[in-house]
This record gives sequence, structure tokens and C-alpha cells, in this order.
Amino acid sequence: MKTLTVAAVQAKLSDDLDANIEHLSELVRQAHRQGAQVIVLPELFEGHYFCKEERDIYFERAHPLRNHPTIAYFEALARELAVVIPVSFFEKAGTVYYNSVAMIDANGTTLGVYRKSHIPDGPGYEEKFYFRPGNTGFRVWRTRYGKVGVGICWDQWFPEAARAMTLMGAEVLLYPTAIGSEPHDPTLDTKDPWQRVMVGHAVANVIPIVAANRVGDEDGHVFYGSSFIADPRGDLVEVADRSNEAVLVHAFDLAAIERLRAAYGFFRDRRPGLYKVLLTADGLA
Repeated sequence: MKTLTVAAVQAKLSDDLDANIEHLSELVRQAHRQGAQVIVLPELFEGHYFCKEERDIYFERAHPLRNHPTIAYFEALARELAVVIPVSFFEKAGTVYYNSVAMIDANGTTLGVYRKSHIPDGPGYEEKFYFRPGNTGFRVWRTRYGKVGVGICWDQWFPEAARAMTLMGAEVLLYPTAIGSEPHDPTLDTKDPWQRVMVGHAVANVIPIVAANRVGDEDGHVFYGSSFIADPRGDLVEVADRSNEAVLVHAFDLAAIERLRAAYGFFRDRRPGLYKVLLTADGLA
């Protein structure tokens, strides 16, 4: 039996970088004490979610990957605890900017970067002002404990991304997230569809899903938490509530999941030759 123990950290974040890092490091330690080997933190956790409005001053929050102080901090923490930590950060790469994740392995080495592929643009989530669409393609990393794929927030709504990472060998899919209220429509609550679409990825790919959201009121933008871990059946084996911090931990038998995936036959019965329409923008060209 090959066991992988994953954790989703749901946190309330201030706009104080140092305070957030200190707070999250304690939650990482808590997850480690519960046996977690791969620990997922919320998206853009260094401060408040700044993308709710277009302000050029926020570009000052971006830093290059090289010598990034937050990444260096979590590299040291990962090395100390022997855990894998995907670190979400606002990346400056020359003259352009990305919403990125640095994958830190259990020896403290950054294995590489994934840059968010799907960039949302709407009231309260105006990310196209800040981020260029990622140029890394989907990434799967062979870490000390298993092969992990990472999507970032809006990526989690796209079945193509989950399928691609599973085809690339991912044994678990991780989704750092920042999602909550819709300022243009206070009656709109996306929590259930948000969970359901990822549960669909779990079932269709026979793979565990780990989604880590933030929680709390950030100047009127209320994040609804509800972080979860889903098993390959789509059952929510661990789930947080909408308002409190949480550290969710769950262990999976990867060998058993591999057998289950083969038994279901979803990948055996795929017909890639029929899917060329997926390479079009509108079904025509």
C-alpha cells in the first residue's frame, strides 16, 4: 500500500504579509502534526485578495521567483518538516505578471512553477488587469510522496485542466483558491457549484481533489471557505464550514486508487480522435 496524506488549510488572512506567513506556518505545522505530507494553502495568501479592484499600486506586491522571500521561507519550512507545500504568489517575470504556484518538495527544493492558465474577469475578481494567462501549460510534479497536479482557483472550473493533469500522471489534484461573495449580486452564492464541479473532476478522473479557500470579510468581500477534500468517488471525506479556519487532513491509498481507475475504464474507453472540437473556440474553428 502506498499512502499519501494530504491537507487543505483554510485561513483568515489579514493584509499584513509577515502576520500571514507566521499564521500560516503554524497551520502548516498543525497539519504536519496530523500526518500531512502535502499541504495546500489558499491562493495569494500573502495579503488580502487585491484583485477585487483595478489599482496599479498593487503591482508592487509582485516579485520574481528568484530570491522570493516568501518562497524562501516556505522552502525552509518544507525542509524542516519534510512536507510538500505549493506556494501561491504574485509573480513578476520581466515586464509581465502571473498568478503562480511554486511547488516546493519535501527537501525544500522548488521543483518548478505553474502559472494560472484561466484568468477570470468580473466584478470583484478583476484578475485580467493584473495577470497574463500562464505560459507553462499544465504541470505535474513528482514529489517525495507522490505525483501532484496543481490548478489555481478559476482553473478548477475547467474539466479539461483536470483531465490533462490526470493524463500526465497526477495522483492527486490540488486547487489553491480565493472565492466568495459576488459584489454585483449579493443573492448569488457559488459555493455549491464550486464544490460540485471539482467533485465531478474527482469522479471523471478517479482522483482525489484538495481545495483550500480563504475565509472571512476583507473590506466587504466575504470569502466562503468550504474547503474540502474529495475522494475518487466524489465523496467529501473532509469539509470545512463557511466561516471558521480549518486544517483538513486525509490519507489515500494510491495503489487502490490506481486499481479503481483501471476498473472504471474511463481512460480505457476514451476516444481522443473524436475530441478535436475541444481544440476550437466555438465548436467551428
